Amino acid sequence: MLTITNISKTYDNGVKALNNVNLKVNKGLFGLLGPNGAGKSSLMRTIATLQQPDQGSIRFDNLDVLKQPNELRQRLGYLPQDFGVYPRVSALDLLDHLAILKGLSNKAERKEAVEGLLAHTNLFEHRKKAVSGFSGGMRQRFGIAQALLGDPDLLIVDEPTAGLDPEERNRFHNLLVSLGEEKAIILSTHIVEDVSELCLNMAVLGNGQILLEGNPLDVTADLNGKIWRKLASKKEADELEENLPVISKRLLAGRTVLHVMADSQPEGFEATDANLEDVYFSTLHSARNNQKAA
Repeated sequence: MLTITNISKTYDNGVKALNNVNLKVNKGLFGLLGPNGAGKSSLMRTIATLQQPDQGSIRFDNLDVLKQPNELRQRLGYLPQDFGVYPRVSALDLLDHLAILKGLSNKAERKEAVEGLLAHTNLFEHRKKAVSGFSGGMRQRFGIAQALLGDPDLLIVDEPTAGLDPEERNRFHNLLVSLGEEKAIILSTHIVEDVSELCLNMAVLGNGQILLEGNPLDVTADLNGKIWRKLASKKEADELEENLPVISKRLLAGRTVLHVMADSQPEGFEATDANLEDVYFSTLHSARNNQKAA
């Protein structure tokens, strides 16, 4: 189990990226949702021992992560939001090089591990091609392959499906689910659908704070009977937004679909089943209102 206790981090420019964050992550997929700038990458970098927090503690099983960073790194796989590759270097050669850096010194064992990971991520047939020429989805699968070197117990993936086409996204989802049977995986993303489809537990991070934590099905059920829907023109939508607690709006066939969270049915609205997107937007909406009131 990964236990994060009272973690805070303020950067030199005065930005408070993390504010008293507390989380527990068990084996399986854990979704960390939040908008850009919420502090997700700062938290992932802190867990991965790439930066020190100002206060707090992190434990993974029996390890004190902040005091034993090298021991944690031996059990950690990390796929950052962006990662660079050497130009003109094949997937096979680059993964072999990374395996050496990871400490796989035995040549025969390293060869078996590298080829096995390329096969597991459906890249074996492309092993002699340069990673710099891979598609976005292939690069992400290569990123997972390098993160799995050394068979880590904890895997961190930061915005892994951003920019992927639907086919690559489904392939990546299937890979994560298969890995989640054996490892603790933190999926950091702003794509609500990824968490809804994959994760047994989740949290919403906003302004460096945990705003909500729980099982996606449970937190969605808490909103049943409180979400109302209306299809409106842009002018009408703007007027309704001034007078009602609109948590989200999106376009459908040139008109605007509004979702409102309220205990009773607003005039002209119809009941609709709540989903995780409603949970996410209502949580951020409440947090913004609380911040304004403060």
